[in-house]
Amino acid sequence: MKFELTILGSSGAMPFKDRFPTAQVLNVHEQLFLLDCAEGTQMRMSRFRIKRGKIHHIFITHLHGDHIFGLPGLLTSLAMNLRTEPLHIYSPPGLKNMIDGLFPDGEKGPPFPLHYHELDTSQSQKIFENKALTVYTIPLSHGIDCNGYLFREKEMPRKMRKEKIEEYNIPYQDIPKIKEGEDWKDANGHIIPNHELTEKAPSPRSFAFCTDTSYNEEIIPLIKGVDLLYHEATFLHEDLDKAVKTNHSTVTQAAQIASKAHVGKLIMGHYSARYETLDRHLEEAKAVFPNSYLGYDGAQFEIFLKK
Repeated sequence: MKFELTILGSSGAMPFKDRFPTAQVLNVHEQLFLLDCAEGTQMRMSRFRIKRGKIHHIFITHLHGDHIFGLPGLLTSLAMNLRTEPLHIYSPPGLKNMIDGLFPDGEKGPPFPLHYHELDTSQSQKIFENKALTVYTIPLSHGIDCNGYLFREKEMPRKMRKEKIEEYNIPYQDIPKIKEGEDWKDANGHIIPNHELTEKAPSPRSFAFCTDTSYNEEIIPLIKGVDLLYHEATFLHEDLDKAVKTNHSTVTQAAQIASKAHVGKLIMGHYSARYETLDRHLEEAKAVFPNSYLGYDGAQFEIFLKK
């Protein structure tokens, strides 16, 4: 079962050469979740073979243009493709009014159910849940209402040992309860302990999406131990003054958050257009947190199942 992140755009406020502004797609068990929707998101979807019609949930961090200007075009394309399935959009307050204002008088907007979920940005909340995962907000510090998002895969049922099914002739209808952790009683009344019949399922996987934000240690308890952390790294640390002025983070600060939160892997992005190359970003990050990687347009990061 897949748990994979695709970077559609890795630039900051302005596109730069082969770097588009922020957008990502998270694939969890073949369900696609769009994170932010900057200018050019649809072009990147086509380039990296992401199917627009498979997206049913869009998570917007904040209402700056470099994170939402691709949304009207995406909605229009979905309408032109005769979409009928509902689409859910999660964001801080105000997005619905912005989108509604783009449609001419008399037009009702997209011809499919469009549900806006306005979110609190002052505290972490559970905002979505299905059979595969749960999504929580991560309040960020960016000068306006802004949330990151934490995706946590749900714990899977224990795995049956096939040889034990044959050995004890276990009926098919009893297997679901055994996989949930129950012991099993055979026809003679003998109790077979669950640990003999099953093995532990792979550990649940997790991903935290944190852009845009100034250095903020308050997020550490929320993202502690996640397998994959995306944290903006707009500036090199030598440009700390610019990061402070614009409510962004430096590479060193992103790596410090990753280190203090004991995450598995750090992915950086939202690079300022002032930097033509990113070699120094990677060098600076690895000096603080060795398991750091550059996020770039088209990059994919899969979290594999592990026991």
